[in-house]
Amino acid sequence: MPVRRRKIPQRTCIGCTEVKNKKELIRIVRTPESEVIVDFTGKKAGRGCYICPSLSCLERAFRGNLLEKKLDAKIDSELKEKLKNELMTGIIHE
Repeated sequence: MPVRRRKIPQRTCIGCTEVKNKKELIRIVRTPESEVIVDFTGKKAGRGCYICPSLSCLERAFRGNLLEKKLDAKIDSELKEKLKNELMTGIIHE
């Protein structure tokens, strides 16, 4: 009897559009309370999108308003800075 392989979930980075393993990417979520946060666990409720753990992908997502489109939320410059800081802090601590 052949051994069954487990499926590895794949997601697309909204910055570089590369398909990668879900565990390699970081999820950004718009919660049901309309708050936009970085979800390092990947399990928070809400509308989410995935991004590579790199500043260049985050910048591309901001530049093209891709994050706003994917999350269906308005993201001002203050929130962009907060997300950038959270992302960089999370990468350093992981």
